[in-house]
Amino acid sequence: MDPPTKRWGVRGEGSHLRELASGKLREQLIGGSSERSEQVVPLGYISGDNQSMTDELQPHKRRVRYQGANPRRFQDKYKELNPAAAAHDSELQKVRARGQTPAGTHRPICVREILEILAPKPGETGLDATLGFGGHALEILPHLLPGGRLFALDVDPIELPRTEARLRAAGFGEAVLLVRRMNFAGLPHLRPDMGEGFDLVLADLGVSSMQIDNPARGFTYKVEGPLDLRLNPQRGRSAAALLQSLGQSELAELLRENSDEPLAEALARAIVLAGRVTPILTTTLLADLVRRVVRAEGAADTLEEDTRGTLQRTFQALRIAVNDEFKVLDQFLAYLPSCLKPGARVAILTFHSGEDRRVKKAFQAGQRAEIYSSVAQEPIRASFEERRDNPRSSSAKLRWAVKAD
Repeated sequence: MDPPTKRWGVRGEGSHLRELASGKLREQLIGGSSERSEQVVPLGYISGDNQSMTDELQPHKRRVRYQGANPRRFQDKYKELNPAAAAHDSELQKVRARGQTPAGTHRPICVREILEILAPKPGETGLDATLGFGGHALEILPHLLPGGRLFALDVDPIELPRTEARLRAAGFGEAVLLVRRMNFAGLPHLRPDMGEGFDLVLADLGVSSMQIDNPARGFTYKVEGPLDLRLNPQRGRSAAALLQSLGQSELAELLRENSDEPLAEALARAIVLAGRVTPILTTTLLADLVRRVVRAEGAADTLEEDTRGTLQRTFQALRIAVNDEFKVLDQFLAYLPSCLKPGARVAILTFHSGEDRRVKKAFQAGQRAEIYSSVAQEPIRASFEERRDNPRSSSAKLRWAVKAD
C-alpha cells in the first residue's frame, strides 16, 4: 500500500475567509489588495489509494431549511424570492396580510390618486420615468389600449430585466411597452421616438423595496452589506469610496444639504476620524458609528426615535450624493415641458423635502411662465389605509401639473 499522504488545510479557516472577504470588499469599493500568504497545517492522513473513495463518502449536505415562519435574513426568504416555489403565491399573500412587502418585490404607492391625475386613455403615449418593479406601469398600460404606448425608463441593470420580463409575461409586447435602460435626465434622447410628445408622465423618485431589502445592494442599515448605495452598481463610485474622499467639512455640508441633518458636524467628525483608522466598507460599520454619535449627542427620552431618524437621513444623504440625484432631477424638470403635448398630465412622487422643494418650485415657475395651466398647490399624501397597510408610503408626497394648451 502506498505510504499515507498528508492532507493540508488552511489554519484558522473561518477567520481567514472573513479577512479575504474583507479584502475583496475593500478592492471592490475603494481599491486595494487582498493578497495574503497562507499558513497550512495537516488535517490528517488519507491513503492515496483511497482518496477518491473518501471524497465520495463525504456526508450528504441537506438543503437549508426555511428559517421559521418569518425568516429575518433576505437570503433565507426563498418562498418569497423564488416564483417557481410551490408556496410562492400563498407566502406573498401572508406577508402582505401582515402589512409587509414580500422580499424581492415592491408595492406601488398612491396608485388610485396617480390614475386620477394622469387619466390615461386609449391611443395616448405615456412615460413611466422610473419603472422600478413595474407596479404603476402595470396599472397604466391597460388604459392606453388599444393603440397607446408607454415608454418605461430605469437605470438599474439588475432589476430592469426582471421587471421587463414580468411585464412581457403579462402580455405587453414591444409595440405597446418600450423599455429603455437610461436615466430620466436623458429625456431629450427619446424625442425621435416619442412623436409629438407625451400625454402623461409619471416619476416615482423613491428607492424600490427590492433594492432596499437586498443587503448586497447596500441601501439598508439594518443588516450588513457593502456600503454601496448606487442605483446602477456598474457606474460611479460607491458610498464607501465617497466617504474615503471627503474631509470633515465637506461631509458635514453633504449631510446638511441632502438630508437637513441636525447632527451633521458631529457625524462628519466621527465618520472621518474612524475612516482614518479603518475604512468604512459596510453598512453596519457606518450604522454603528451613527448610533454612537446619537447616544453621545441625543436626549435619553427620545433616543430610539432620534437614532432611527439619523440613520435614515445619513444613508439618504449618501445615496443622493452617490447617484447625483438632485442634479438629475433638476435636469429632468427642466427638459420635461418640451416633451409634453398640450394638455399633458404630470405626476411626481417624492419622498423627502429636498426632492419635494425642487418639484414644487419647478411646477410653480412653470405656471408663472404659463407653461403649465395648473399645478398642485399642496401635495397629496397616501391615505390612512395605505399608510397602515404599507408603512413605506408614509413619507410620500404626490404633486401634479397640467401642460398649457
